[in-house]
Amino acid sequence: MTERNDWRNWSGLESARPTRVEEPTDTAAVVAAVERARAEGSTLKMVGTGHSFTAISAPEHTMLRPGAMSGIVSVDREAMTATALAGTPLKELNAGLEVLGLSLHNMGDIAEQTLAGATSTGTHGTGGVWASLSAQIAGLELVTGTGEVVRATAEENPDVLEFARLGLGALGVLTTITFRVEPAFVLEAHETPMGWDEALDGFDQRVADHHHVDTYWFPHTDRLMTKTNDRVDLSLAEAAPLSRLRGWWDDEFLSNTVFGAANRLTNRFPRTIRPFNQVSSRLLSARTYSDIAHRVFVTPRTVVFREMEYAVPREAGLAALREVRAAIEASDLSITFPVEIRVAPADDVPLSTATGRDSMYLAFHTHRDADHLAYFALLEPILRAHDGRPHWGKVHTRTAADLAPAYPRFEEFLALRDRLDPDRVFANAYLRRVLGD
Repeated sequence: MTERNDWRNWSGLESARPTRVEEPTDTAAVVAAVERARAEGSTLKMVGTGHSFTAISAPEHTMLRPGAMSGIVSVDREAMTATALAGTPLKELNAGLEVLGLSLHNMGDIAEQTLAGATSTGTHGTGGVWASLSAQIAGLELVTGTGEVVRATAEENPDVLEFARLGLGALGVLTTITFRVEPAFVLEAHETPMGWDEALDGFDQRVADHHHVDTYWFPHTDRLMTKTNDRVDLSLAEAAPLSRLRGWWDDEFLSNTVFGAANRLTNRFPRTIRPFNQVSSRLLSARTYSDIAHRVFVTPRTVVFREMEYAVPREAGLAALREVRAAIEASDLSITFPVEIRVAPADDVPLSTATGRDSMYLAFHTHRDADHLAYFALLEPILRAHDGRPHWGKVHTRTAADLAPAYPRFEEFLALRDRLDPDRVFANAYLRRVLGD
């Protein structure tokens, strides 16, 4: 049983037993904790909700809990920005913005993460003008490894803003984050089952024709599900969301309860996985609905899984996907979870997986009780061969030596880290691996 002060991530892959646990209520308390850790020569991490699959936030000595640092602080309707405490869960930010008639431009399909955790690991959606949450940041405040409180905007400490938008938790403890926001808008979702050739042959045109495109391929089958989300000129009152019963049936009962039970069964009897995928993928049906953006972007996920995700150059994406399929079919592995395929426009966030290039994201999942190691080991070399960059919060084997060439401004990030955290107060084993000592 996990002790109250122990840390464990959502997937159960990583855990830690910190020496000290605190729950700061304001920036001054964070400063005091950082100064104490620095004086002791120890380390400190502000944890989130543990939705990273890596040990990126695993505390080695002092663990700060984010629960008391949550909520929207201010809204600037002229600048169209909203500032929130960094410990705010994304789902609470979405709900708060909805009340204010506002929305983020884009987001991923999980909203359990804290704002600090989601932005620091590069959480992203698909399509849009900005795909990642980090690229939507207009300002932030953080406590550095020396205990200094730094406010960063385009005018004040712009170099800190540039890098700390996606700082891996290595540059400081984020206390507030300011996002660019938009008037609340409605998305119309179309979910359509397709065959492999139809889906891939029309992929580029589909991406060009729609605001957001998400695609799922079901291993051991020829079937995919495509989801297109488009802004429509409707008020929230005119939207046509799924009925409460249909939403519960599709997204709670079938996608979570039934899917979770099926995974438990097929994990015990692996030979049933391939026929199960063949049958279940043929049962997919089309549906259309519209709702306020965050309720279309976000999907409830209660089945616990492990995940690896890579961003490859957009022009190499479909070739990489075809190689992935060939490798899976040539192996003796049996995979229950679909492969998720998303695209992102290039951004200018230095450690973003989409920095400087349009990207395709390929994400691979296994149930928590299945062996993920062989599956990820089979595919990671394919993704690396296509100049892939691993998601910072998902399983990968990369190190600083081979990550540095993948990011043109990697050395600048390390130099800023030296300046903001010279004593490595925020270090842990994961950051030593991906950034060096």
